[in-house]
Amino acid sequence: MRLHFIVLIIEFRSYSIELIGSSRDMIRAVRACKTAAEERAVIRKECASIRASISENDQDYRHRNLAKLMFIHMLGYPTHFGQMECLKLIAAPGFPEKRIGYLGLMLLLDERQEVLMLVTNSIKQDLNHMNQYIVGLALCALGNICSAEMARDLAPEVERLLQFRDPNIRKKAALCTIRIIKKVPDLAENFINASAALLKEKHHGVLLTGAQLCTDMCKVSTEALEYFRKKCLDGVVKLLRDLTNSPYAPEYDISGITDPLLHIRLLRLLHVATKTESNKNAGNAILYECVATIMSIEDNGGLRVLAVNILGRFLSSRDNNIRYVALNMLMKAISLDSQAVQRHRATILECVKDPDASIRKRALELVYLLINESNVKSLTKELVDYLEVSDPEFKGDLATKICSIVEKFSPEKMWYIDQMVKVLSEAGKYVKDDVWHALIVVITNAPNLHGYTVRALYKAVKKSGEQETLVQVAVWCIGEYGEMLVGNAGMLDIEDPISVTEADAVDVVETAIKSHSSDLTTRAMCLVALLKLSSRFPSYAKRINDTVLHQKGSLVLELQQRAIEFNSIIEKHEKIRPALVERMPVLDEATYSGKRAGSVPAAVSTSLGDPPKMPNGVAKPTSAPLVDLLDLSSDDVLAPSSSGGDFLQDLLGVDLSPASKGSGTNQAPKNGTDMLLDLLSIGAPTAQSSSSMLDMLSSDQDNKRSEGLLDNIASSSASSARSSSVVASSSMMDLLDDFGPSSSVPVAETNPSYPSVVAFESGSLKITFNFSKEPGNPQTALIEAQFVNKSPDIYSNFVFQAAVPKFLQMHLDPASSNTLPASGNGSITQNLKVSNSQHGKKSLVMRIRINYKVNGKDVLEDGQISNFPRGL
Repeated sequence: MRLHFIVLIIEFRSYSIELIGSSRDMIRAVRACKTAAEERAVIRKECASIRASISENDQDYRHRNLAKLMFIHMLGYPTHFGQMECLKLIAAPGFPEKRIGYLGLMLLLDERQEVLMLVTNSIKQDLNHMNQYIVGLALCALGNICSAEMARDLAPEVERLLQFRDPNIRKKAALCTIRIIKKVPDLAENFINASAALLKEKHHGVLLTGAQLCTDMCKVSTEALEYFRKKCLDGVVKLLRDLTNSPYAPEYDISGITDPLLHIRLLRLLHVATKTESNKNAGNAILYECVATIMSIEDNGGLRVLAVNILGRFLSSRDNNIRYVALNMLMKAISLDSQAVQRHRATILECVKDPDASIRKRALELVYLLINESNVKSLTKELVDYLEVSDPEFKGDLATKICSIVEKFSPEKMWYIDQMVKVLSEAGKYVKDDVWHALIVVITNAPNLHGYTVRALYKAVKKSGEQETLVQVAVWCIGEYGEMLVGNAGMLDIEDPISVTEADAVDVVETAIKSHSSDLTTRAMCLVALLKLSSRFPSYAKRINDTVLHQKGSLVLELQQRAIEFNSIIEKHEKIRPALVERMPVLDEATYSGKRAGSVPAAVSTSLGDPPKMPNGVAKPTSAPLVDLLDLSSDDVLAPSSSGGDFLQDLLGVDLSPASKGSGTNQAPKNGTDMLLDLLSIGAPTAQSSSSMLDMLSSDQDNKRSEGLLDNIASSSASSARSSSVVASSSMMDLLDDFGPSSSVPVAETNPSYPSVVAFESGSLKITFNFSKEPGNPQTALIEAQFVNKSPDIYSNFVFQAAVPKFLQMHLDPASSNTLPASGNGSITQNLKVSNSQHGKKSLVMRIRINYKVNGKDVLEDGQISNFPRGL
């Protein structure tokens, strides 16, 4: 018997040498090829030789041919012509032939090949073979290429092999079973008892595969899940306890821990925590799996605290991978138990300062999630302090997060302003425009802090004049509140008095406008600030005018035109200059915040919704920005002290108030709001304000001759603003550009009632307009819009927006709701008031846009309404 075994070994070795030798020449020839064409030629020659051998049915060289085909297949060339050779070798009686045949089967075929059905019978015979090595070959092949049909045919044999005497066969049968239940989940119930028996094995390889098999069965079968929960729970716990307390076992030891892979598999099956050493990666892998397991268990706060504490220990590790993994898991844990994560706040903050960029970024995201109203001040202080010493490549992310935190959780305006000044001083060039725009809006809404703010900005810009964004905000505030800076007005108890002369204030603005690093926006803002300071500091008007005149030679058209206009105002209109450069009115925080959040698009009127939270904790009702700013109705008179005319005077230097007082009409340069966009880039006006401004602030040819020059200047400025690259284009104008010429329609005098019309209809939405007239006011139409949802899904965040041409004025009332029921089971109504200044000459026309959310996705629909009743 022993001699026979030696002979078999010698024969097998000679067979292997012969097999290698047959492929060696081909491999050498392929590797010697210099080009792809040479390689293809060698492969074509070998494939032709293999085809000839296959056609001659050469059994002696079949195994060699298949070995060559596998190498050719690995090079990416087609080998389909050799598939049948695999089946012939599998059907051979010897183990060596079967081994290379099964190897070829797994490489050259997959479950989609029809020829695979021909090998099912051979695999079934080999699964019942007396030789356990041949049984192992069949199980390996079945586990790799098993199709659904093969799974149904061979499942009984695999189930029987789960109880085979040899542990290696049981292990391979368990892995093959995983493939079977994934292909045919209905077969899982046939393997429940056999799989549960594997959890009682002593062999760790069988235990490992058995645990994985049970885990996968729980995912595909509810019946299996209940069975393992009731019958196997105690056994798995005992296994874990024995593993944890087991003595040293060389065959299973990894870094001093007994079989950590089996630990992890059992934990995934059991979903409980265990204690193990954390000074080795193997132990950390087990602990991490414990944490992941605990996080999946519901209603167990004590275990979650244990899991978070384990992650806290991970954060103290020197291994960057372990810390990164811990930060990732803590971001998931914070939604389950934020209080437990808060206990490790100090350690997480230290990770923000880590040299590794990926850890810094992940820690910063986690800190952002940890911040709330109670800890915002302390955490923000830590982040701002680190901003001063952080690497330049990290300043951008850090500054963005700090600004977002300050805006979201600011308890008071003064703290908000302080933190933003610090951020602008340290990382101003990394701050986006909408951040400093929001800061200016908040400053205008804090009249008791104007003096404090301008002094803080003055001191900051003297130290950090290279930060562009800081310079822009400081210049704007000095232009608005320069006299408070010089006179130390509004001094707070916490401030130290500073001595600033008028010359010092002008120096800051002049330095900024002359700096080579200043961009176009900064220089334009400096010109506006100088114009305002020429009125606030009359003794320095000549010096300021010289600086303004210097910009007349600028190659930038915007700066050149501003310099010419402002020079004219300073030299020729000294009497009206104080009225032109009055302080800007208070900007509406709620409207601007809504635009930044995307809830109130800048180009259209919207219905009123819940006001967003402001940095100072105060929310104002949302209204159309410029109409709210002007505080005017269509019949109001533009007053210099409270009207939006001041807004435009500050920007364009045009005197609107005398004409308003003299004639009782509202005047301003056309498109003056473009200059507002130029200065602050706050966004385009709403449809209501756009139509109002285009009508109320149009040119009047009957004005006094003395005012004609200023009107021409304003018109020129507006034209320049539209041509300048820095002037933001109004999306409202894009809407109105689509309107064609309106036809003249006679007024229906004898019919005071108008039929309802379907103004807009799509596959999911229908809008109906009902009309009425105000008594004695034929120019004004009252419209009730009714919105009906035809789809089976509920629409949330529903917003209706509209725009009208210049000859129309429109006012939108709040909508009845912002949620539109599904399938026509209810509706939303919203009232519109439209005044037609060309009544009887031009008909109504309107562009509409509807925004809403359905199933968490934003949807936008738009269209034009031209089918208004005649005479409306």
